[in-house]
Amino acid sequence: MSTNINETLVFECETGNYHTFCPISCVSWLYQKIEDSFFLVIGTKTCGYFLQNALGVMIFAEPRYAMAELEESDISAQLNDYKELKRLCLQIKQDRNPSVIVWIGTCTTEIIKMDLEGMAPRLETEIGIPIVVARANGLDYAFTQGEDTVLAAMAQRCPEKVLNNSNTMVDLNFDFKNLNQNSNNAKIINTSLEAVNGIETKSWNNFTLDKTSETLELPAQNKTIQEKKEIQNQKSLVLFGSIPSTVATQLTLELKRQGIEVAGWLPSQRYTDLPVLGEGVYVCGINPFLSRTATTLMRRRKCQLIGAPFPIGPDGTRAWVEKICSVFGIQPQGLEERETKIWEGLEEYLKLIRGKSVFFMGDNLLEISLARFLTRCGMIVYEVGIPYMDKRFQAAELALLEKTCQDMNVPMPRIVEKPDNYYQIQRIRELQPDLAITGMAHANPLEARGITTKWSVEFTFAQIHGFSNSRDILELVTRPLRRNTNLESLGWEKLVK
Repeated sequence: MSTNINETLVFECETGNYHTFCPISCVSWLYQKIEDSFFLVIGTKTCGYFLQNALGVMIFAEPRYAMAELEESDISAQLNDYKELKRLCLQIKQDRNPSVIVWIGTCTTEIIKMDLEGMAPRLETEIGIPIVVARANGLDYAFTQGEDTVLAAMAQRCPEKVLNNSNTMVDLNFDFKNLNQNSNNAKIINTSLEAVNGIETKSWNNFTLDKTSETLELPAQNKTIQEKKEIQNQKSLVLFGSIPSTVATQLTLELKRQGIEVAGWLPSQRYTDLPVLGEGVYVCGINPFLSRTATTLMRRRKCQLIGAPFPIGPDGTRAWVEKICSVFGIQPQGLEERETKIWEGLEEYLKLIRGKSVFFMGDNLLEISLARFLTRCGMIVYEVGIPYMDKRFQAAELALLEKTCQDMNVPMPRIVEKPDNYYQIQRIRELQPDLAITGMAHANPLEARGITTKWSVEFTFAQIHGFSNSRDILELVTRPLRRNTNLESLGWEKLVK
């Protein structure tokens, strides 16, 4: 079947349904990343069964998450939701004493209209532990967007700092939860206020206390033009996206080689170490499914977003570093040589996939980045299915995909948002791709029809970011192809086909 080379990317949208993994599974990697946290999933027994099976938790393990199971009496509003959640949170405080409790709302809490955002501040004051509310229900979000909602909510809790006249950063965040009228707390407040040089005492009367974030905020009208310029001139970089600490260290070192210091990560390993946000802070995303977090950082926290491709594969990592360097006015050094060296080390895998075709059914929102990388590896991408895509947040990635297709002289793939599985199966039968990257629900039926598959969820849990981890991506992609080759060499051709 001959295919004309498209000059531009083709975007389509089909059913409007999500055929994807449940987004509450974000708990599985977030509770490990934020070491002093506790996640409370508020849902039904079905949610509990899903987490038990999806996360594969052993009976002797003690993960920092739990289920608040809703019974019939809860759903019919016969019980007091606040009292039940308070009881559970007090038990969590007694058993684990975390620095933060994250409430994960599910489909059921959406349907019965539980006012989680209304209950959290009151309960937070009573138990003395911050409570972050994140809705990760499958009605509104796809698989990895669960992390997006958690980070967007957590961005609201990041500390905010302002500049004083001596160009030093002064923290304006105090612990108002446990504040009482004793003299010790008064001394702490007075000492903190005196630390802000150059600000008259009377101006502190104009500060307002935000009870939800528990921070002092200086009204915009009190900031002089000179102060705003000083804030803008002091650039700092915060990266957002949950990745293993080893990978975060690798990316931090890549930027450090170019003379750029990373001021912090969202999320941080500890909730108490959340990065400072505000004017003059540049933020850059690690994963393509964090568009809500990016919007929150820009609109609510007044940060400036760096629109860069995502550091997946040698080509994406190089483009990511180059974009950040351009914003900070730095000429990158040695990136071309480093990328070339990585590609040379991947040659044993590239021989297996050059000229082969791949079809993305859509599941984890990493599809655009993976399609771009595999195109650079020499594969032909027939279609990229994706549950949801923010074209603004992925603009740089889409541009790099388009450029990659032109450089490799291959057809540009169709990009189908919210694909209809019925029509996708028909297209797979016609195209007969060498590999289909799909959700777990569709893998076995496709294998039974002679289509080689790979679970998309494996890319979510694997370490795929940065120069050093490109091999892991190709290890996942080539594994089913190598399996088929081994089976054929054993004379099992009929079973393979």
